[in-house]
Amino acid sequence: MVIDNNRCTGCYSCFLACRDEHVGNAYPPITVAQPSTGHKWINVREQERGSFPRVRVSYLPLPCLHCEEATCISANPGGAVYRREDGIVLIDPVKAVGQREIVSSCPHRVIFWNEAENVPQKCTFCAHLLDQGGKEPRCVEVCPTQALVFGDLADANSDVSKLCETKGIEDLHPEYGLKPSVRYIGLPKRFLAGEIIFADNLAVSAEGVVLSLHGGIRVLTTVTDSYGDFIFEGLKDHADLVLRVELAGYRPQELRVRRGTLDVGTIVMEPTTR
Repeated sequence: MVIDNNRCTGCYSCFLACRDEHVGNAYPPITVAQPSTGHKWINVREQERGSFPRVRVSYLPLPCLHCEEATCISANPGGAVYRREDGIVLIDPVKAVGQREIVSSCPHRVIFWNEAENVPQKCTFCAHLLDQGGKEPRCVEVCPTQALVFGDLADANSDVSKLCETKGIEDLHPEYGLKPSVRYIGLPKRFLAGEIIFADNLAVSAEGVVLSLHGGIRVLTTVTDSYGDFIFEGLKDHADLVLRVELAGYRPQELRVRRGTLDVGTIVMEPTTR
């Protein structure tokens, strides 16, 4: 699965479809029924960045990542957690009874405890539907913006394969080294925002001012919108940067931006002749 964070609007359709499919419905031998409360087999995490008045909100859908190097398997020998030939990682609802430690074996915290059934549970990629000839899990089926894409990476013509070839695919936590089968496009990163105003005409929006950001892997450029606002997305947290501001008829400016800065505030442009 590839999840495009740029497309996710936080509508929770994926979460609701998962509950509709699994709450009260058991699919042996894959899983027992999901309880009506407490479980989020695909969680939509809301992430806020920045501060007023420049705040960015992103939504991060998070199912089980079905890792190739899954710690839930290696930490719990005995077959209670296993990987199928198609790569889907499942928890055996019989062998895993009473094994609450399986919940804490996942660093992504996507395994949940079913108190009534005394068993750990998680996303199954709707394996029961795939086994019946279905092409995708319910969460993918209902996503209105096609933020979730599912398929066979071994098939060069699949949408997943094409995405991996043309987009910047990322792991959620590459430092874990788990080789997840769920990967992301556009994970939230540092941004830099601000606004431009004209010293000689405060009533006119500073639209079309050219800004360039130096000091990263490459020079980034943007222009102010109809309100005089600008934003650079996807920046590395550790980099000190230099912001250059230019517009014909106004004095160019250069600002040093320290690492961690998200908002440079208001930049006043002075005319070259006054």
